Amino acid sequence: MTGTGAALTYTTIAGRHRHEIEVRRSRFIAVLERVESQEQADALLAALRREFHDARHHCSAILIGANREVQRANDDGEPSGTAGAPMLEALTRRETADGRTDLSDVAAVVVRYFGGILLGAGGLVRAYSGSVSQALDTAQYVQRERCGVFQVSAPHATAGRLENDLRGAGLTVRGTTYQPSQVLITVAVADSSAELEVFRERLAGMTAGAADAAHVGCEWVDRV
Repeated sequence: MTGTGAALTYTTIAGRHRHEIEVRRSRFIAVLERVESQEQADALLAALRREFHDARHHCSAILIGANREVQRANDDGEPSGTAGAPMLEALTRRETADGRTDLSDVAAVVVRYFGGILLGAGGLVRAYSGSVSQALDTAQYVQRERCGVFQVSAPHATAGRLENDLRGAGLTVRGTTYQPSQVLITVAVADSSAELEVFRERLAGMTAGAADAAHVGCEWVDRV
């Protein structure tokens, strides 16, 4: 189970998303991507530098981890504090389901093509922040949940029926492993005492108390 203060759910985006705005002839192309590491964010930035190789700036911000443990921002040559920080603030302040500000595992890169008109510090802050905010307005979101992972053993003769029953009960079946003497069904259960108790009661009812569930770890699962 999680420690005190640890997040049990958070929100991220689904895949990659682009949105472009124009501010006084400058083009601001915002690219959002779901990432789970600094390396993935770096790879996105490198790919966009190649794609938009003639752009003047490739500013970035990242937010990673269920508790937002990693936060980074880069102005890439714009005046200090006018690009990366406003982009990061747009990510951290984004309201998702039920008014929560729990967006994470997302990288934002804004590519700027200079249009010949200086925007000033305030204009740059508004442009970079607005570019990310408008991209977030039209992005699709995914809610993630921390789950305990359990393995349920079953005889070959009844494993198929048990797996169907588990799925029918709304449980998340992560996989099935066939062994010579048994079948192991891997199930993810929301990481809370109440959900675990419900799971064990349902499993006992499905198998007349014959099956048990062994806890094998924890993982984050996308809610369907």
